Amino acid sequence: MNIPARVSPHWDFADFALAILTVLFFDYWRGMDWQAFWLTIRLAVVVAAVLVVVGLPIAYWIAYSNWRWKFLAEAVVALPIVLPPTVLGFYVLVALGSRSPLGRAWQSFTGHTLAFTFGGLVIGSIIYSLPFAVQPFAASFAQVDRRLIAASATLGASRLRTFARVILPLSIPGLVTGVALSFAHTMGEFGVVLMVGGNIPGITRTVSIDIYDKVQALNYSAANQTALVLLALSFVMLSIVYGLNRRVGTAWPWK
Repeated sequence: MNIPARVSPHWDFADFALAILTVLFFDYWRGMDWQAFWLTIRLAVVVAAVLVVVGLPIAYWIAYSNWRWKFLAEAVVALPIVLPPTVLGFYVLVALGSRSPLGRAWQSFTGHTLAFTFGGLVIGSIIYSLPFAVQPFAASFAQVDRRLIAASATLGASRLRTFARVILPLSIPGLVTGVALSFAHTMGEFGVVLMVGGNIPGITRTVSIDIYDKVQALNYSAANQTALVLLALSFVMLSIVYGLNRRVGTAWPWK
């Protein structure tokens, strides 16, 4: 006679609890617009990568240029920090529209305008997040000991080689800060992306616009779910920046 194996009641309860938690987890995040979330992640990654390429030479020039009117260029770079996002978004929209030279050239080449496209969002976000990358880069470059740069030049190294072998390795905190801030700032953009891209699902609808729409519809529970994701991501990014800067030295532009 076969005697059925005895099943542990603890194991049955653990399976039951795990199943309940799984159902509750997926039910809780059911109201999350994952399409908007991943589009925002893609936008932030592209903008942060482009700002590394664009921001490094600008920051290098700001840190080491002796031009008398350099402060005007610094003011232009920092302008998006104090300029209302709707104002910046309006002028970017006008610049990308079919009536501007850039917009007409792009339309004749591709058959469509840059406005209300993902490419338009990238351009607007690059301009809006530019100071959040350039300022930490420039501040970190300026902290490099000039004697090391002079020694590298004395040994016959070119400016490019000195930048790659001396300045960049000593500016890691500033690079991490700039990349993290530009990424996180792009994740939370609202005014610029709404003005430039509108609210097209799957193309220009970002997480911040999704939160706004849910609040307008009085769907506070779904808005809270999405807002918690942004809150957690922002906290993680800033924790990484502060942790790295604490270990290898701070590179914040206002310190």
